[in-house]
Amino acid sequence: MVRRQIVVETGPVRIVIPAEALQWQFARSSGPGGQHVNRTSTKAVLRFDAANCPALPADVRHRLVARERSRLTGDGRLVIASQRHREQFRNVADCLAKLSAIIERVARPSKKRRPTRVPRAARAERLDSKRRRSATKRLRQRPTD
Repeated sequence: MVRRQIVVETGPVRIVIPAEALQWQFARSSGPGGQHVNRTSTKAVLRFDAANCPALPADVRHRLVARERSRLTGDGRLVIASQRHREQFRNVADCLAKLSAIIERVARPSKKRRPTRVPRAARAERLDSKRRRSATKRLRQRPTD
């Protein structure tokens, strides 16, 4: 069985996910390998209980559940699969890299959007072009008697 922990360091935050929080499954992989592909289970499937993992800080856990909602199962498990490589250990490493990248991405809170204002010159230009267009259309109309 695979026993690896994940350490994610993002600035001052250091998150260590123990190996017990990760569940592994292995299956037959598609793709290259010739006859060998029919004999070995090289595809790695990682299941991580994102909604209930005590190793994740609460704010990181909430952002992870919110941002990766489409990849979560009904009970809050994050499923990551890899069959990119022909060796099982490389697919395991790929799954761990994907999970650490996801956690690294959600560990940093996103910046608050500061709404910008439309410059005064842009507003004046827009109103002036509306006036010109209105005048053009008014001149095309039949004169009223």
